Amino acid sequence: MNFALPPVEELIANAHVVRLPMRVKFRGVTEREALLIQGPAGWGEFSAFLEYGPPEASRWLAAAIESAYQPFPPALRSSIPVNATLPAVAANQVSRVLANYDAPHTIKIKVAEKGQSLQDDIARVAKTRQLFPEAALRVDANTGWGIEEAVTALLALAEYDLQYAEQPVPGITGLAQVRERLRARGVELKIAADEAVRKHTDPLEVARLGAADLMVIKAQPLGGIKAVLEIAAKSGLDVVVSSALDTSVGLAQAAALAAALPELPYACGLSTGSLFAEDVTSKPLLATAGQLPVRSVEPEAEKLLKLRVAAPRRIWWEQRLRDCYAYLEQPENRS
Repeated sequence: MNFALPPVEELIANAHVVRLPMRVKFRGVTEREALLIQGPAGWGEFSAFLEYGPPEASRWLAAAIESAYQPFPPALRSSIPVNATLPAVAANQVSRVLANYDAPHTIKIKVAEKGQSLQDDIARVAKTRQLFPEAALRVDANTGWGIEEAVTALLALAEYDLQYAEQPVPGITGLAQVRERLRARGVELKIAADEAVRKHTDPLEVARLGAADLMVIKAQPLGGIKAVLEIAAKSGLDVVVSSALDTSVGLAQAAALAAALPELPYACGLSTGSLFAEDVTSKPLLATAGQLPVRSVEPEAEKLLKLRVAAPRRIWWEQRLRDCYAYLEQPENRS
């Protein structure tokens, strides 16, 4: 962080904790909790996934504080090309889920879901290709495969003309092995790193080791816009800005990040607002014709009241904020 931390009691006094219902299960969840902070520059979102401890979740808090207390950088574009996101639904649900998107030109398809098979993934991708023959398709395994599984799966899925495969296996060396083995089989499928960037102590190691063709970058998990812009500039790789299943508050920060990048060669993963059945504003940040507007978001009082969590969850989030704040206060963690 490149600015002083505001007092922790000020953050808590200006915090709202909400729970948003989802239209369909995503990453195994049907609801999404978030702590929203109102500050002098606007609103920030702290919504680190519940299993993350302070070392990882504190970066999400840093991003929320930056968003609430610092202005966004100058925008180089007024809208962001975005992909639709298809959860790991059955093939017969593909049409219904993608109907929530307005004419998607790029579709990211979740694969490698626990409890599902490769045939489920193939059926989902095949159905999507049938329905959208001209769309760019990409798959995201969220580290769900082992190396052998990934190679087998991607050899089969590559037949559907994929743009790239995102984080097929855990770790950086695993990514490099999958990439090399696909190329040895004559498959030039690009590999994108996500978890290997945002969950690694050194987000630039992927680039240094040549383990991926592009990086997926997210504002909250990597500590905010300034930190992510530095990572992108130093990596030398093409980047794709994606959401962390944010509310419209977090999506506004992510869109501001994408708008500030010098180059934006790929559609971004910022159309996840349509996955929520309700948001913190009656004007949620949603894409139209594959474009997401770059604008600020102001949560509405009635929405914050309707979606607020019960007292025990509020207490849990306040303690989590304090724990992450204490972690950020340590000098070695202020970078």
